Amino acid sequence: MIIVVIMAVAVIGLAILLYTGRGRTRGGGGQGLKRRFGPEYARAVADHDGDTKAAEQELGKRVQEHGSLTQQALTPAARERYRTRWAAIQEQFVESPQQAVTEADTLLARLARDRGFPDGERYEDQIAALSVHHAHHVQGYRSMHTAAHGPSGTEDMREAMVESRSLFEALVTGQPATPPRPFAPDGQGKAPWPLTRRHAKGSST
Repeated sequence: MIIVVIMAVAVIGLAILLYTGRGRTRGGGGQGLKRRFGPEYARAVADHDGDTKAAEQELGKRVQEHGSLTQQALTPAARERYRTRWAAIQEQFVESPQQAVTEADTLLARLARDRGFPDGERYEDQIAALSVHHAHHVQGYRSMHTAAHGPSGTEDMREAMVESRSLFEALVTGQPATPPRPFAPDGQGKAPWPLTRRHAKGSST
């Protein structure tokens, strides 16, 4: 009888260990992953054709590989350089949307690297790491990368520039960024950068 009890306790203990280990692997289970990844959770499920289990396994793997990443702070001078370069790229969008998007994509990759994320040459690793720490803003970088490396219309490129701005701000400041808001002119009535199709060269309307 004692042996039976000992075996039962061992089996229960093993089951608990396996369950808690699975929870850690998946980043706290389904609900924990939903809270952590937000829109990335829904995207992963869609990418796996609605297979929630497969999506959670993928997200859990991202947490395992990149959850302990320590983000490096930028110096004030580096933050200023990045802001100045981003502003110049936005102005460049007026005359050359494709070149602006390509340079913005490169700048985001370099910025992420300087903050401690994988190098941009390992794009899939970099985007996976960013999704763990900036889940609500990483989609803008994907859109930017797609627009920079494939045929895209001016409107798609414009939207990619707008959408990626929130990740840029989060990485530059080290603080969570709010979603991009509609454009408003500055105090002199001038557009700080082109957000509408009519400003881009060669676009309609």
